[in-house]
Amino acid sequence: MSRDAHLSELGEFLKARRAELRPHAMGLPESGALRRVPGLRREEVAQLASISTVYYTRLEQGRIEASTPVLLALARVLRLDDDQRDYLLELAGKENALPRRRAAQKVRPSMRRLLDNLTDIPALVLGRCMDILAWNPLAAALMTDFSQIPEEHRNSVRLVFTDPAMRDLYADWEDVARTNVAFLRMEAAQNPDDPRLNALVEELSVQDRQFRQWWGAHQVAHHAMGTKAFRHPVAGDLTLDWETLACPTDPDQQLTVLSAEPGTPSHERLRFLASWSATHQSSTGTAH
Repeated sequence: MSRDAHLSELGEFLKARRAELRPHAMGLPESGALRRVPGLRREEVAQLASISTVYYTRLEQGRIEASTPVLLALARVLRLDDDQRDYLLELAGKENALPRRRAAQKVRPSMRRLLDNLTDIPALVLGRCMDILAWNPLAAALMTDFSQIPEEHRNSVRLVFTDPAMRDLYADWEDVARTNVAFLRMEAAQNPDDPRLNALVEELSVQDRQFRQWWGAHQVAHHAMGTKAFRHPVAGDLTLDWETLACPTDPDQQLTVLSAEPGTPSHERLRFLASWSATHQSSTGTAH
């Protein structure tokens, strides 16, 4: 497509999106007079985007090129979604200046079924930014009642640094915390413009001196396997091996399971915790 054809298509695209909007939805006053065009007028779009009506008119007529800031302002005014914004920038021959917003993650049904069938070992599903997407009852009994945490705060790294109970639960809290930071640092390298990840890092950097220090050390690690020692208030001391398994159909979700070697004290205590958890849920009428 030639430059002129691109500009013409860009103008038609703006016109079509403008026709879909209504003045009252944009906070513009309704005069009651008959409108000659559906949707917003050109001068209303120009006003909302802080550009002149003449400039916008020439842009919609395919007669001029626009800068990236102007196009992004129009994308905001016309309430374009990510795909529409990318299309607008592509027509104008501009590189996308903003990261795409990623939809909130939900645990995949197959992973949910797998969790439901893991009754004798703690297991949970982690998503992007170390978000906790789902868990089984034994994971909640071992770590914390995730259902009582607001969904936007269900994040492994955030819990380690902001929940005082975590410092008591992990026998080597510092090692666990450092490992979580290294996991998050690896993800930041893969998705440096992720708004949610950047917001999490900013929040924890402000709140916790150790997070700020370890984040600045730039240590990185992959989710893989290891060992964690717990000081559980009900089951006592447990040493559990953990392993992370990637979802083959969605690499942004990983299943993390914890287990103890059969015959060890930790294995017996984990079985006791499973029994205690089942009894506790039955007596309180609660279950995840």
